[in-house]
Amino acid sequence: MHDGIEIEKRGVPAAVICTDQFERTGKAIAEMRGMADFPFIIVPHPIGSLTEEELAGRAELAFAQAVELLRGARG
Repeated sequence: MHDGIEIEKRGVPAAVICTDQFERTGKAIAEMRGMADFPFIIVPHPIGSLTEEELAGRAELAFAQAVELLRGARG
């Protein structure tokens, strides 16, 4: 989250992806970094124990969301 926010502050669109287990933490970090409305992508947790096929499905979902987020990038 920190890196994505810092990249955006430098004028480069960023897409941060985290699992739903860390959504609250991501929002807190965004608020602490002065960007409470920073959009990020949330995928179901866990990802470490998924099969390659299951992980590919999550990646496809996240990718589609990332494209949409970056197309609507601020600024």
